Order: sequence, then C-alpha cells, then structure tokens
Amino acid sequence: MNAKQWNTKAEDRAARLARAAEALGPRLAGKRVQADAIGQLLEAVIAPGDRVCLEGNNQKQADFLAKALVQVDPQRVHHLHMVQSVLALPEHLDVFENGIASRLDFSFSGPQGARLAQLVSRNQIEIGAIHTYLELFARYFVDLTPKVALVAAHAADAQGNLYTGPNTEDTPAIVEATAFSGGIVIAQVNEIVAEGSALPRIDIPADWVSFVVKAPRPNVIEPLFTRDPGQISEIQVLMAMMAIKGIYGEYGVQRLNHGIGFDTAAIELLLPTYGESLGLKGKIAKHWALNPHPALIPAIEAGWVESVHSFGSELGMEDYIRARSDVFFTGADGSLRSNRAFCQAAGHYACDMFIGSTLQIDLDGNSSTATLGRIAGFGGAPNMGADARGRRHASPAWLKAGREARQGRSGAAGTPRGQKLVVQMVETFREHMQPAFVDRLDAWTLQEQAGMALPPIMIYGEDVSHVLTEEGIANLLLCRSDAEREQAIRGVAGYTAVGLARDKRAVENLRDRGVIRRPQDLGIDPRQATRNLLAARSMRDLVTASGGLYQPPKRFRNW
Repeated sequence: MNAKQWNTKAEDRAARLARAAEALGPRLAGKRVQADAIGQLLEAVIAPGDRVCLEGNNQKQADFLAKALVQVDPQRVHHLHMVQSVLALPEHLDVFENGIASRLDFSFSGPQGARLAQLVSRNQIEIGAIHTYLELFARYFVDLTPKVALVAAHAADAQGNLYTGPNTEDTPAIVEATAFSGGIVIAQVNEIVAEGSALPRIDIPADWVSFVVKAPRPNVIEPLFTRDPGQISEIQVLMAMMAIKGIYGEYGVQRLNHGIGFDTAAIELLLPTYGESLGLKGKIAKHWALNPHPALIPAIEAGWVESVHSFGSELGMEDYIRARSDVFFTGADGSLRSNRAFCQAAGHYACDMFIGSTLQIDLDGNSSTATLGRIAGFGGAPNMGADARGRRHASPAWLKAGREARQGRSGAAGTPRGQKLVVQMVETFREHMQPAFVDRLDAWTLQEQAGMALPPIMIYGEDVSHVLTEEGIANLLLCRSDAEREQAIRGVAGYTAVGLARDKRAVENLRDRGVIRRPQDLGIDPRQATRNLLAARSMRDLVTASGGLYQPPKRFRNW
C-alpha cells in the first residue's frame, strides 16, 4: 500500500516557480520580474481551473496585473475561478468575456454592476455567491483559498518585502491565505527602493511573496468616499437633524459606522454645528469604524472625534491623517495602516450603530442594492448592518435598543441582551423618481434570472431598527407585530405607492406611541433645515477646515 503524500501543495508551488524561472530566464532576478515579462509569468504559474484572487478593493486596484491577465492566451489559461472583493475595472469582467475565467465569488461590483448583470443573463459568468467582505475573507481560509493572488502595494525592497502605505485594505488577508496554503503571490508595486534602503515599514514580509513587478504607472486609487458638500440638499440636512437628535442623541451612540453617501456626509457636517447646539459633544460619535471621510474633518477639528479605524484610506487625505495621528491608526512613518478585515470585524462587533442607505426597501424592512439590470453587490453593509449575535460586552446604546426590542416583541422583560442599531436612511424617491419603497424587492427576480440559491438581500428586515426618511423616523424596535412594522414603514414612505397605501388611523396610533416621529415631534422646524447649518458647504471649505492639509483629487477641485 502506497503511503499518502502530504506535501502536494509545496511540490505544486515549487513546480510553478520552476516553470516561471524557465519561462522568464534573465527577465527574472530573484523575485523581481521585468514588466514586459508579466504575461509569460502569469501563463507559467496559473493553470486552467485555478482559483485566482485579483486584488480589486474599494479604492486600491492591481490594475497592471488585471490588464496582463486579460491578455493571456485562453488556450493556456482558462476556466479560472475568480475570488475577489470588488469588481471595479473593466478588466475584472473582460477576463470572462475573453474566455479566461468562468466562475465568480465577490462582494461588490460598483461601476461594473450593469455589465455584470448582462453577462449573467448571457450565461457568461457563473456566480457562486455575493458575499459581504468579512464573509469572503473568511472563506479564503476555508473553502475559497486562492491558488494565485495578484495584489498591489506601494513599494517593495530588494528582498521582496512590501510596504502597502495607507491603502493596505484587503492585501493582508489575500496574501496570508494564499502564501500559507501553497499558493503563488505576485505583487505589482509603484516603486522598488534601492539596495540598502529601507521601506517606511514592512506590511507584508518577503517570504510571503513569490514575485514583484514594478508597474509602469502607479496603481489606481479611487476616492470612493469623498462627497462634495456643495451637493448636499436641504432635505438631507433635515434628515441629518432628525438622525442626530432622534437617534444619536437619544441612544447616546458613541461607537458607529457610516455608510457611503450624501445623507451620512450631512450628519458628519452637522455635528460641529447642530450637534453642538444640542449639547451632544462628548456624548455621541466619539469612536468610528470609517474610511477617512473628508466630510469628517470639521468634526475632528472641533474635538468631537477621538478615534477612527479605517477599511482603506481616501485620496488626498494622506497629509491630514499624518498630522492627526492621535485620531487615526498610523505607523511610525506617519501613514495610515488600514485593514478591511479588522475594520469589518470592528464594525460588526465593536460598533453600536450602522447608518447607511439603500436602493429598495420592502414592507418587511428588507433592503437591497441589487436591482433589475444592475447587480451591485453589498460590500460590508451586511456585516455593518447586522445584529452581532455573538456580542457579549455591553454599552448604554446597545442595552437601550435591546430593551426596546424585547418590549416591542412581548411587552415583557425577557432574557436580557442588547441589540445593535441598524438605521436605513433614504429619501422616499431616488434618482429619476424611482421609489425607494416597494412591495417586492427586485432581488427576488434577480434570484430567478441568475439561478441563485437566495435572493440578493443586503440587510434583512429583522436586523433593521430604524427607517429614516424626510417624512420622519420609524422605530421598528417598538413595533408589537408584523402588521405594525408594515404600517410603520408605510408611515414614513411618503408619496410612494407604498406610502399612499398606509392605514392612516394605524399610522397615527403609531405616532401617538412614538413609534413614528415626524420632525415636529422631535422639536425640529423644517424651515431651519438649511445648508447654512453645514460646517463646510464646499470642497474649499473642507480644505480650509483642515488647515490646508487636505488635498482634494482633481475632479473635486471645483474652484
């Protein structure tokens, strides 16, 4: 009987490295690969059917490696299973149209959402699942471990150590899963420091890295979280006032995460003005799991913010972050050390509240950004916007929400535990007058079209604590039945078809009980909700507030 072989992964990696050395010859020096040989390297180390992680983040993109992968010979490299968090570049889908890849597991598709839906409808992509970030990272270490990882870093040294700079993002999770399971790690970098020179810090050690290539141009970084204060409307100011007074202040929320958008940017810009007028400084919004939003600068400067841990960085914020190291997590070199996996864990377990937006909400409170013709994915929202059932530490906000939830369900005390505040903040009508409130999510139709096991629901209604619109706040924790939840949602759905179908008497009863609260119930005069309340009303104001440290990307320099 033949003895079982226990080192097949190591032998496979050695064989791939040997093929690379033979194919590249003098164009490979140590771990350094010449840029014009990158195609030959990929064809040497990637085999048909491999699971490949191409680093596509919210911001940092391994764009040089993406372009190279698209150009490999599909006769040699095909049927790849792509496992990556974000589909941001055209090349991320070109690999499927070119016959190089066939299966996809991902989290967020951003600008590629419409094209992804088209490829799915033409059966050119098989989707395993749409994950939340933390879920996908977890599967890298269980059953979706990459055989080859293509990542991006800011710099490398002669040995192959990597410095990721402020945009570390997904790199540690990707590299560790691959390197410690017999895989190949290829890193594109913006520069390689001279022999004898030291990196500002080592983020990824050299013995985890197989090959390094200096890209012809710096990798793409997308300023995804930047919002121009000049685009914030007075309706969004009103909603932000309700959020601060009716939720942040009432629950004493000190640890939180904001989603992307103008709605939450308005909240950030009202903290030093409206929040200050309510006497809430030092009582709310002290600790954040958040990208370094420029809109947060006035609140930081006014002393509201004690700490910010970030999923990634934000273009133009580098000097500001360096100068505010008491607030941000920075290395000895002064640059941010972001980490999406750790920040997702912080947002799930250490934060008392998530507040974000969506495209559709149904009568059960389920929400989704996956609509007909556009499969956008979810990113981190399902982790941020979910009650962490494993949480065991208490905070006043968490306990208060838990008490309300128990009273709402049974009217009795029940087993004591808290609950995370999950707030969906939307205007009743979206762009092109599309209603945000619907009887049935498009997710159900997408499930049928794509043959998914589950409809792509972003946040389940059972986790949603509050729905906030320009009409008011619906506190779903206080609802005593499913019928009351439905009427609470209808009661803030405005002039959408869902809102117009409300039971007026039931809605007024809910208002009497404080389940629904209009602006006037909170003591807010909508006439006072003007842009004059914003601590910054333009990008230039943000630069001024930062003392000139913030350097907006070119497309936001509107002066």
